[in-house]
Amino acid sequence: MSTAAGADLLFRPVHELAALVRSGQLSARELVQASLDRIAELNPTLNAFVDVFADEALAEADKIGPDDPRPFAGVPIAIKNNRAVSGKRLTFAANFVGDFLAPYDHNVVARLKAAGFIIVGTTTLPEWGILPTTETARFGATRNPWDQSRTPGGSSGGSAAALASGMVPIAHANDGGGSTRIPAACCGLVGLKPQRGRISVAPEAGGLFLVQDGVLTRSVRETAEVLDVLAGVELGDMTWAPPPSEPFATSAGRKPGRLRIAMSTLSPVPDAPVDPVAIQAVQDAAALLESLGHEVVEADPPWQQAELSAVFTASFGPAVSTQIKLAEMIAGREARAEDMEPLSWALFSLCKSINSVDALLAELQLHGVGRALIQWVAQYDALLTPALAEAPVTLGTLDPLNAADPMGAFTRSAAFTPFTPPCNISGQPAISLPLFQREDGLPLAVQLIGQPAGEGALLALSAQLEEAHGWSERRPDL
Repeated sequence: MSTAAGADLLFRPVHELAALVRSGQLSARELVQASLDRIAELNPTLNAFVDVFADEALAEADKIGPDDPRPFAGVPIAIKNNRAVSGKRLTFAANFVGDFLAPYDHNVVARLKAAGFIIVGTTTLPEWGILPTTETARFGATRNPWDQSRTPGGSSGGSAAALASGMVPIAHANDGGGSTRIPAACCGLVGLKPQRGRISVAPEAGGLFLVQDGVLTRSVRETAEVLDVLAGVELGDMTWAPPPSEPFATSAGRKPGRLRIAMSTLSPVPDAPVDPVAIQAVQDAAALLESLGHEVVEADPPWQQAELSAVFTASFGPAVSTQIKLAEMIAGREARAEDMEPLSWALFSLCKSINSVDALLAELQLHGVGRALIQWVAQYDALLTPALAEAPVTLGTLDPLNAADPMGAFTRSAAFTPFTPPCNISGQPAISLPLFQREDGLPLAVQLIGQPAGEGALLALSAQLEEAHGWSERRPDL
């Protein structure tokens, strides 16, 4: 297979690739080799991978024949390097973790393997997954395939860069404040944050308040199909989302009917400016929705609160700090300032100063914020907003290594990505769709927020928009 043919292959949908392997028209080895060749070609420039598992991936591909019944047998996938892959490095992009080898597969990894996906490597993220950009002391900066001077977003930035550039046809991601939707918006991809509890975080935790796993894809159909693979409770989960009435892929294929949709460009972060281009994208998406027969109403959610950022930090920060405390257990000693980036240390130090009562109070306050958002959105079938408040920022804009102002990057990030964290608080599903492009060719996305446990309806609406104004032919010029 020629290099060009292999590159084109990796831009095809995962269900088509699986069908080619199943029919015998393409071997799993050929498909995996095409992915490995593309990684070898582009990763030195884009820096999307932490580790590449070439020999193991090819050996796994050789076990797959045309009669393999698994739905995605032979399709390459990348895993974000904050989820355990048995026998492989789990680093969180942090020097303090060292080269710890995970002794088990995380639930999402186990389910993807069971569906036949072949893991070709693990991808970069900001240290501990804190920032919406992917630049670390340990692994360096990951670059956006659309403009290599800019970030691919974060924290699933490596997965987004790998997918957008055609190194893999699909990639794992997770989202604790927008970390799936932000890189999707930066790189022209589809990024769904499912309902809280939809995908189990076993075996480490019984449930997480803010974080939900998922995938980055190029199409709504692929997102729905793989959500069907990943969704479901695992024994020992403390909370879980109610099961859907039908497969998500079935729901995504249905016409959504006439919906009442709210639109807002009000930033949840007070005084955070919203790029006029992002505002225009929402207006254009609203016009498209109206042309499809939907009613669109301008209305602002009750999410602009002066203290919300501080309260969110008091909940998000301890979630990050728990990872650091687990790393201390692995290392057998307490972390020191020199063990991590200045921002990570500053956030860790801040969280250690928060007592248990204040931490629980912050989470209780967030429960109220989430309930208010859910009750407000209940008036409508969906809420349309910008995905980002500005274009993908240039590398270095959010600098976690700035010792003079270590929390500056964290504060600045809120102005870049104000529209994504509210749905981590409320738990309801939200999706970033790459409907448009800026004049310079950069992707320009909008966000749709759905009803609690309403991924099926949200996917159906998203698929309708994709059919009306598709993005599947867009590729970065590499």
